[in-house]
Amino acid sequence: MTGSIQTLPTEVVNLIAAGEVIDSLAAVVRELVENALDAGATRIAVAVWFDLWRVRVADNGTGMDLTDLQKAASAHSTSKIQSCDDLYKITSLGFRGEALHSIAALAELEICSRQTGFEGWRCTYNTQGEAEETEAVAIAPGTVVTVSNLFGKWRLRRQGLPSRSQQQRIIQATIQNIAICHPSVTWQVQHSDRSWFTISPGQTTQQIIPQLLKQVRVHDLQQLTLDVPTPEEGKKGTQETKEFTYNSTPKTRHGASLHLVLGLPDRCHRRRPDWVKVATNGRLVRSPELEQTILTAMAKTLPRDRYPICFIHLQICPSQIDWNRHPAKAEIYLHSLSYWQEQISQAIEKALRIGAENFDTASQSHRVGKLLTASAKKGVYHLDESPKQERNPSDIGLIELKAVAQVRNMYILAEHDTGMWLIEQHIAHERVLYEQLCDRWQLVPLEPPVILNHLTPVQLEQLQRIGLEIEPFGDQMWAVRNAPALLHQRDDCADALLELSLGGDLQNAQVATACRSAIRNGTPLTLDQMQTLLNQWKMTRHPRTCPHGRPIYLPLEESALARFFRRHWVIGKSHGI
Repeated sequence: MTGSIQTLPTEVVNLIAAGEVIDSLAAVVRELVENALDAGATRIAVAVWFDLWRVRVADNGTGMDLTDLQKAASAHSTSKIQSCDDLYKITSLGFRGEALHSIAALAELEICSRQTGFEGWRCTYNTQGEAEETEAVAIAPGTVVTVSNLFGKWRLRRQGLPSRSQQQRIIQATIQNIAICHPSVTWQVQHSDRSWFTISPGQTTQQIIPQLLKQVRVHDLQQLTLDVPTPEEGKKGTQETKEFTYNSTPKTRHGASLHLVLGLPDRCHRRRPDWVKVATNGRLVRSPELEQTILTAMAKTLPRDRYPICFIHLQICPSQIDWNRHPAKAEIYLHSLSYWQEQISQAIEKALRIGAENFDTASQSHRVGKLLTASAKKGVYHLDESPKQERNPSDIGLIELKAVAQVRNMYILAEHDTGMWLIEQHIAHERVLYEQLCDRWQLVPLEPPVILNHLTPVQLEQLQRIGLEIEPFGDQMWAVRNAPALLHQRDDCADALLELSLGGDLQNAQVATACRSAIRNGTPLTLDQMQTLLNQWKMTRHPRTCPHGRPIYLPLEESALARFFRRHWVIGKSHGI
């Protein structure tokens, strides 16, 4: 390197900045769509011509007058912030004032806009973002932005971009990620003058996700919206915070809101964690800590190597968010992170419970104090018949299940107000015992100790890792002097301890213990025993699946039975009259 340090020319600075903001066709789509949403649009049409490197975004937002239109592409020009203080209370999707200026530097930019009740105008801009040509045009209220010949003067940039098919996937994912944050918006997307995909509006994200994931249906998802108090440290001395809802006027209130859409684990899941998504104030963001919180909350509810479908949208006071620690606004830093993690965990736990009215209005119940226990006396299981803990008066949403019969000594047939369910007794009991073990992992002394043979060093280490006391007892023999409480009275305790020695962490050990201790299929139960099991199972935190991810119950709703038996037919019609 040679030469002295010197200040870069303005045009070079602008090109560097433009390259950071606009790096692909997808970036153009993202910036223009965010501007449309900030303008209050409820219908957005996106068209892409890959061969021409052209993008057009049309919306029905508020539009711009001629003065604003002429300044729209100027450097660092925006209507969304005006002072340094505004950087700490950002409520819009765009706020840097660089998008249109960067696009003008890298492509041919044309904007047509009209406000309701006023004349429409069309402007084209030069590479400095200055308006060159201005003329009146007849258009509907809103704005139409056309970007042509992107990177036309930088052919090497085009060669370095992904293939056309990859760009299509990125653009589609970009629009879909924005759509789930703004469910009330209608989307029409075209490429090369042909229809590509559409997204119809919905009241909540629950109606949007099935349009994006074709194998998922609306009733496979559970939605929950909770009012959440804002932590004191984020209030900065005031007792009021603002809830910012897009396309509506913010209202003042005490707290924030958490909107959750969760794929029920017994109905849908993914091979990759690509649908574990977090949004704050209308923007999908990366938050590794919150994403891991979701995965942890869903642990032991899904099959092995499967991941949940989960969307969390936090509408919180902007003072709780630091946007300016990531230049692309793709990653956020929340103040009081542990507080928000706790709120998300509690919301997921509430959504996974089984309650009436699709448990949208079901209150979170208190856990029962005593859970089912099992013993192995002569191979017969005796369920705890002790009185149940009194319910909280507010716990009115839980479904009342009545045990009717046992099918093949394997399934419990239960009826409720809207139909009947089949519950597999072994995995329902396994879920109960697993949560009991998670809450009370208790090791009790073994008298006499259990003798195990030919353990490998890895097995010894595993038993010690989960807290078992083990010591040599001879040649290739070891004495185990304590064991989980559910196993110590079992005749097959030695076999169960060998299972625990085969690997995994404490959580896997608890799963293995619960599985071995649960009622075996083929075990006859009385109606009282079945009823006790049902009452305890439905009060668990995650009653839909066992710790291995298998579905526990099969619902047979009254409406489905009525359709099958054609009870809506009139008598005369059924007799051919």
